[in-house]
Amino acid sequence: MSPLSRRAILGAAAALPALHLMPRQAEAAAPMRNELPPAWHRFRLGEFEATVVSDGSLPLGDPAQSFTGMSGAELGTMLRGAFLAPDAATLEQNALIVNTGRQLILFDTGMGDSMGPASQMFGPTTGRLIRNMRAAGIEPSQIDLVCATHAHCDHIWALVDANGNRNFPNAQVAISEADLRFWTDDANKRGPAFMESFIEGAKRNLGAYRDRMIMLRDGGEVTPGVTALAAPGHTVGHHVFAIASGNAVVVNTGDLAHHQVILLRRPQVQFAFDTDPAQSAQTRVRMLDRLATDRHAVLSYHFPWPGLGHVAKEGEGFGWYPTAMNVTSLG
Repeated sequence: MSPLSRRAILGAAAALPALHLMPRQAEAAAPMRNELPPAWHRFRLGEFEATVVSDGSLPLGDPAQSFTGMSGAELGTMLRGAFLAPDAATLEQNALIVNTGRQLILFDTGMGDSMGPASQMFGPTTGRLIRNMRAAGIEPSQIDLVCATHAHCDHIWALVDANGNRNFPNAQVAISEADLRFWTDDANKRGPAFMESFIEGAKRNLGAYRDRMIMLRDGGEVTPGVTALAAPGHTVGHHVFAIASGNAVVVNTGDLAHHQVILLRRPQVQFAFDTDPAQSAQTRVRMLDRLATDRHAVLSYHFPWPGLGHVAKEGEGFGWYPTAMNVTSLG
């Protein structure tokens, strides 16, 4: 082979990789959507039909500011070990809707938009309950009963809309008398800065349903299939709800535990938004122990979507075992 022809061949070969580096137009079959589907999940609970609807995620920020009794280093180690960000805690808001065949019952309402800028105190990712309900085929006007675990902003501030009108015009509201009194009393605005907005929001939202209130009783039946259980500490009148149909039971735990790792592994750790942190920790240990012993399914408002799973005893604390989502049938 002549030197000339060899140079030509080598030159051509050297140019081949460059062809692969040259920019070219994308050949994807479809453009990226950059959007998520509506967040709802449906399952069977005995003879009942249950739907979990998201109000969106709720960023808490630095976990050391919300969970007290552990050092920042301890929290970071625990969260990294669970493959979670050590410097930013994010909670979900999982609202349960149960169709008993006679009633449509909503458990907690999410943040809503009733309080203007205050409704976005945790950022713009909250307040999505109504749109996700409608995506799931449920109209707010179809709700017969709203069961409120307690009167905090992320649980009742969607009772009314931005104009103060009832979002659930045909519903009664079940809540503890202790929480109703405490969170509508201006005398309780003392203390942490958030108390003023929390109380104003409770007054606006609960006040719209004053003529259609049901007061919860510990161990009492709220409506057939739904029993209220007092779980105080997070608020003075915080309750959880046991929902039963046949042999199937799920316990809606509200804010019994805000984090599936921190407050289960270390249930004595306190949470900054607790009215009585020590009582809240005692209640959490007692109720988690009961849930683990009874092996009932759990719907946790703030655990990772959709918040369904079981609690088990592990060492000095508890572990969280999410329930697999059945996407082919209601089960």
